[in-house]
Amino acid sequence: MTGQPPASLADLPVRVRLFPLSGAILLPRAVMPLNIFEPRYLQMVRDAMATDQMIALVQPRDEDEPPALYEIGTVGRVTQYNETGDGRFLIALTGMARFRLVQELPATTSYRQAEVDYTPYAADWSPADPLAAAARADLETTLKAYLEAQGLSADWDAVKSADDESLVNTLAVVCPFTSAERQALLQARTLPDRASTLATLMAFAQGAPSDRTVQ
Repeated sequence: MTGQPPASLADLPVRVRLFPLSGAILLPRAVMPLNIFEPRYLQMVRDAMATDQMIALVQPRDEDEPPALYEIGTVGRVTQYNETGDGRFLIALTGMARFRLVQELPATTSYRQAEVDYTPYAADWSPADPLAAAARADLETTLKAYLEAQGLSADWDAVKSADDESLVNTLAVVCPFTSAERQALLQARTLPDRASTLATLMAFAQGAPSDRTVQ
């Protein structure tokens, strides 16, 4: 791999390659493995690897072609890259920062491109604020009830030892939420906001009353 990782928010590209992917969100500092096989996205990865290694993940709002897109997404850097024997790319994207989609741009490429604004999520570049002890305890309690209701189990030693951001972001990605619910988690401004939204969604899934509101 070539190129240096961005040193600051100002080093992130304003014009980005768009990878619409339903039911998937990329969060700052989280890593997402991707299996790339469509020709237009194979070309997108080639172009990224030849330049800044950046790809912007965003959820589609509908199933039209091309689909309308949610306004908030995340730009990620390709931090792992492998070619398979059958023409696919196996890559990993590491989340850099969320953005607001300003406008889609004319493009001669088979994939879509857009101008984005990182200003609303400038805090993504700094370490996330930790959860209050009560919020962390509430999340773990809600998670336990949620897993029991779903007939699932967890490695509680791993849960207890995970840092706040890793736990919240992992749950946001692996729990079977809808695309709209995942988008609410993505758009939560801070880590405590995301933890609160996550607890609300898990409580809703159990049919439990909650005094929180998903924004």
